[in-house]
Amino acid sequence: MHRVPEYLRSAEVKRAGRGQTVVYRLNPEARWSDGRAIGYRDFAAQARALSGRDPRYEIADDTGYRRIARVERGVDERVVEVVFDRPYADWRSLFSPLYPASAYSDPRAFNTGWLERPPVTAGPFEVGDVDRTAKTITLVRDPDWWGRSAKLDRIVYRAMDPVAMPGAFANGEIGLMEAGPDAGALRRVRGTRGGEVRRAGGPDARVFTLNAAGAILSDVRVRRAVMLGLDRDAIARSDLAGLGVPVRTLGNHFYVGTQHGYRDNSDVLGRHDPAEAARLLDDAGWGKRGRHRVKDGRTLALRFVVAAGQPIGAREGELARALLARIGVRVDIEPVPADDLFGHITRGDFDIAPFSWFGTPFPVSSMRAVYARPRKGEVRQNYSGGGTAEIDEALEKAVTAEDAAEVHALVNRADRLVWREALVLPLYQRPQLVAARVDLANIGACGFYQPAYEDVGFAQEPSDDG
Repeated sequence: MHRVPEYLRSAEVKRAGRGQTVVYRLNPEARWSDGRAIGYRDFAAQARALSGRDPRYEIADDTGYRRIARVERGVDERVVEVVFDRPYADWRSLFSPLYPASAYSDPRAFNTGWLERPPVTAGPFEVGDVDRTAKTITLVRDPDWWGRSAKLDRIVYRAMDPVAMPGAFANGEIGLMEAGPDAGALRRVRGTRGGEVRRAGGPDARVFTLNAAGAILSDVRVRRAVMLGLDRDAIARSDLAGLGVPVRTLGNHFYVGTQHGYRDNSDVLGRHDPAEAARLLDDAGWGKRGRHRVKDGRTLALRFVVAAGQPIGAREGELARALLARIGVRVDIEPVPADDLFGHITRGDFDIAPFSWFGTPFPVSSMRAVYARPRKGEVRQNYSGGGTAEIDEALEKAVTAEDAAEVHALVNRADRLVWREALVLPLYQRPQLVAARVDLANIGACGFYQPAYEDVGFAQEPSDDG
């Protein structure tokens, strides 16, 4: 994470007693597209809305913002002092992105005010057109942008069925697309004249989430048995076949293998052990009756919910069904519309769901909401619905610690506790594989880097005269 000088001149941390204050000095040229200066009111409104103190704001995560005691105006609107009641190591993850105060002025504006189109922007591009029929959003160069002029006149984003994307790329209809992990799509784009595949290892992970709030998987013994019955190596080999990337299972819920602090904490639950899985199911009262296990007249059947039309999820479902059948667990694969997958997951309408978490350079703050115990009536990002006070305590200490080695130790302690609860099964670090036109510069598979969109453009052929 780096400072963007077009918005921020400096950020200074001050300590006083048990608290912490971050002083932001903003670029005096920074303005919203409605002409209003970016300043104190925006920080104050965002901190208030995302604190979680007002349940009318439908937020995904209050990590960090809940620790803010107050936001104060400095010598002028451009100097903002954010006062924390306790130290917060990941303070750089906050206010990024920053939204205008109008977006947080009331719960209705926050919850639904941006559904049609972003009403205010502040950057090298602004929203030009939203075409719901063509499913496109066009960004155009903002003439009032105070930074380096954007190299492109416009950027068009198009919503498209993943199955149709390789063909659209091959036909020149799109110049950039997410290509992986899909070996078929990669083969198609590799054969496209003027196209290439760009690769990076980012903070992204493929996982199976288990619904611990569901009737069957509420028993930790059953969740552990399911994990032991699944062969992560086999699933990873299947998913990553033909991609040209190393096949390594992921042993951590917070760090990926290319991050400092990564440690494989999977221990027993990361292994494929059908015998131990069967023993756990026997212990939980699920006895074998023919092909399947039964308890109190109920068959042990799990709903594996996948996005329709996405081959990777379908393959994972078939593998899970074959693997878990060996321990007497029936798996019913249920395809749902891709745009409603997370509707099912948020409602708890699943037993096992495969998807990818797209991380950030701040693994504790970005993943805390996934593993912290959900509050009554709220799901937020903890789709498993499980958690413990011990996990919460370890994560709380991790976001307070200042020393990197201490942070790593605390995060790995929390990770071992998450493994013990058997809530989410990490599969592998998801490779970033992006198909791009060969002349498209400064965009693609970015790993941990956040691209500057004003620098995105098309490379020019060198002239003969030099």
